[in-house]
This record gives sequence, structure tokens and C-alpha cells, in this order.
Amino acid sequence: MRYWLVVPAAGSGQSYGGDQPKQYAQLAGRTVLEWALAPFAADSRCVGRVLVTAPGDERWRALPGCAGGAILNVPGGIERVHSVCNALRAVAGCAGPQEWVLVHDAARPCLLRADLDRLLAAGAAHPVGALLAVALSDTLKRAGEGAEVDATVARGGLWRALTPQMFRLGMLTTALDAALAAGRVPTDESQALEWQGLRPLLVPGSAANLKITGAADLALAEAYLTRCDALP
Repeated sequence: MRYWLVVPAAGSGQSYGGDQPKQYAQLAGRTVLEWALAPFAADSRCVGRVLVTAPGDERWRALPGCAGGAILNVPGGIERVHSVCNALRAVAGCAGPQEWVLVHDAARPCLLRADLDRLLAAGAAHPVGALLAVALSDTLKRAGEGAEVDATVARGGLWRALTPQMFRLGMLTTALDAALAAGRVPTDESQALEWQGLRPLLVPGSAANLKITGAADLALAEAYLTRCDALP
């Protein structure tokens, strides 16, 4: 099979709290962004990579991990969904609607190759597509006023969505365009397809595939990267 990669990396880093966007934070000798791109640079099934950055952001061009293989750069939008839509329009100039597209967070540096392979195999066999996810195992609490426990939430059937998320170019474009036309902003690509009545497949992934949101996540990611031989 073959697929296109879309990596939204247009965030300003305000939620991260650093002096630069979190995708440019240093992590085990590379930037977070370089780690996020690494599994795909080494994968012959990836026929093209689209990196979405803030307008005028050229920092990625100087990164060694962004030098291997051509990267198509497009400007980001107001929200993640707008950035992904910009990327999909760029892909549509090179690929047909039945081509697969993988959307992967620039702030997820610890994707295992085994998880990528599992996603591609499962997603290609599914009529809608698939996303990596982790079944929840912790006891869940819903907070009320004053951060007091309002209720314990049953965790059965609940999963934490990860990336990559894998869908056909045409199907994903249609779903995202429909969401925006209705004034709805999906928090991930799967949600847009769910609003269309579609049911993407959940593919079990590793908890190592964490999202960098703060300094503590960087420390945990470095522990994974320095101790796991399966990472790129």
C-alpha cells in the first residue's frame, strides 16, 4: 500500500508554556518534530510528507531530520482542522480521492514502528479507516464544583485517541469540509467522520505514543526514546 503523511505543526506553543512551539523543543538529541517525522522518513510506503507550519515559520528547514526526502510545506490555519484542510488540498493536487492519508501530531515523538505497521494493515482492510488508541484502565471521575467528585464514570468501552489517524483523502476532505460548513470544529479527524455517521476502527497502540504538552512529558518521552530499540 501507499499513503501520504500530514503533520500539523502550526501551533504557537502557548499551551506548552515554553519560549518556542513544543515541536521545536529539544529531545534526546533532536527536536520533537524530527522524532515525529522519523518513522515515516524510513517507510517506503510513505509517498509524500506534508508539513503544516505557521505562516513565515522556516525553522524546520534547518533541522537535519527534515532533510531526508522532499517535504511539502503549507501554511496553517486558525485551528488544527483548518491546517489539516490546507494540507489535504495540497495532497489533492498530487493524489486521487482513494489515496490513504495519515494525520500525525507533530508533538507525538514516540510512535513505535510496530504500531504504525498495525495501523496500516488494519486501516487498509476497513471501509472507513482507523486510528491508534489506548483503552482506558484508570478509574475515571467527573468533577463538580470546587473540584469535588461528582460521579465515577464507567470506563468500559472508553479509549484515548492517539495519532496517526488513517483515512481516504476524499472521505476525510468531505467530512472536514462538512464539519466546518456546519460551524463545528472537530478535535481530531475521526470525530469529523463520526459526525457523518461513519465508524472508524480503533487499533490498539502503545501508551509510549504520548503527546508533549509540558516539561514533564519531555522527560517521559526521553526515557522512552533512550530505552526502546523499536523507536526510529
